[in-house]
Amino acid sequence: MTDRHLDQLIDRDRVDPSPGMRESATVVAPATIESAGATLAAASAAGATVRFWGGGTHQGYGHVTKADVVMSTERLTKVVDWQADDLTIVVEAGLPVAELEVLLEDRNQSAVLPELPGSATVGGVVAAGVSGYRRLRYGPTRDRILESVLVTGDGRVTTAGGRVVKNVTGYDIPRLVTGSLGSLGLIAQVCLKLWPMPKRAATIVVEDAAAATRVAYRPLAVLELPDRSAVFVAGSEDEIAAQTRDLGGTEQEGLAWPELPSGEWTGTMRVPPASTLEAVGRVRAAGLTFVAAHGVGEIHLAAGSSSAASFGELRSWAEAQGGSFVVTGRPADDGLFDPWGSPPPSLTLQRRVKAAFDPAGIANPGILPGGI
Repeated sequence: MTDRHLDQLIDRDRVDPSPGMRESATVVAPATIESAGATLAAASAAGATVRFWGGGTHQGYGHVTKADVVMSTERLTKVVDWQADDLTIVVEAGLPVAELEVLLEDRNQSAVLPELPGSATVGGVVAAGVSGYRRLRYGPTRDRILESVLVTGDGRVTTAGGRVVKNVTGYDIPRLVTGSLGSLGLIAQVCLKLWPMPKRAATIVVEDAAAATRVAYRPLAVLELPDRSAVFVAGSEDEIAAQTRDLGGTEQEGLAWPELPSGEWTGTMRVPPASTLEAVGRVRAAGLTFVAAHGVGEIHLAAGSSSAASFGELRSWAEAQGGSFVVTGRPADDGLFDPWGSPPPSLTLQRRVKAAFDPAGIANPGILPGGI
C-alpha cells in the first residue's frame, strides 16, 4: 500500500474535528470495522501514526501522542446484539455510555460502567480501563468484557472471547485490550456482561466512611468527599431500612453519585483497600479535592497549579504501599511530571505485546509507561 492509497481512504472517511481536537487535525470516522481495518493497514504501511478518539473524555491519560491521523468512532455506534434474557449485549465502540444505559433501563439492566460518563463512549471506557463507583459490588470493567473485536495497528480484525457469561476459550484478549489506551489498535466492538438492577436504591449519608465499610452489607459503593461520606445501597424496602438503621445514617432516595473532581490537574491514586483511610488523611492534609472509594482503595483527585506539587509526594507514598498514582489530566505535557510514575517491571513484555499487535508502532505511539 502507498501513501496515495492512505490519502484516498482518508478522503473517503474524513470528518470535521470534534471539540477538543486540534482544528488542523486530519480526522477520519470509518463507518464500518472493515473500513477502519483498511485505513490502519494503509497507515501502517505508510508509517503514518494514528490516534483514536471516542468521546474525548480520557484524552488526558498517558503521554501526549502526536499523530498524523485521528480516528474517531463517531460512526461506529450500533447495538449489534442484545440478549436481555442472557444478560449480554454487543455494541460498537463509539456508542456513548449514557445512551447505552438509557436503552438498558427499559429492561431494568445496566452495564455497570461509570455512572456519570459525560460524553464517554463504551470503547473509550474500555480503552482507558476505568470503572464506575459500583466496582465495590460488581467488580471492575475488565471483568464484564466477554468478547472484543480489535482492529490491530496493522489492520487485522481480531475477535477474541465469546458471547456467553461463562467462557474459557482462547487467550484472554478482552482483558489485554482493557486499559491498553489504543496502543494495540482500535477497540471496535465489545460484548458486555449485564446486571439486573434492583427496583429501589438509596444514598445513606454517614459520619465515617471507613467505619461504614465494616458495617454495610454488600453496598454498591462507600464514598468519602471532603465534606461528606455516603453509602450507596440497593435492594428491597426492608433491606434498605435495615442498612440505614445499622449504619446510623440518614437515607436519601436514589443514588446521588458525585461528579469526579475537576481542576487543572487530576489524578487517580490506587492503594491496598486497607490503606484507604491513611491515603485520605494525606490527601486532606494536601488540601486537594477528592472522591475516595472505600473498600476499593481508589482515590480520584484534583488540584490547581499551586498544589500540583503534592501529586509527587502522594505518588511516592502510594508506590511505597504497593499502589500507584496516575495523572489523568494536566495543563500541558511539559515533561516535568511523568503521568505514570515508576516504570513497571513488565516493560519488556509490554513492548513485545505492542510489537505483536502493532508491528509498525503507529497506534497511539508512546502513550504507555516507558513511552511504549
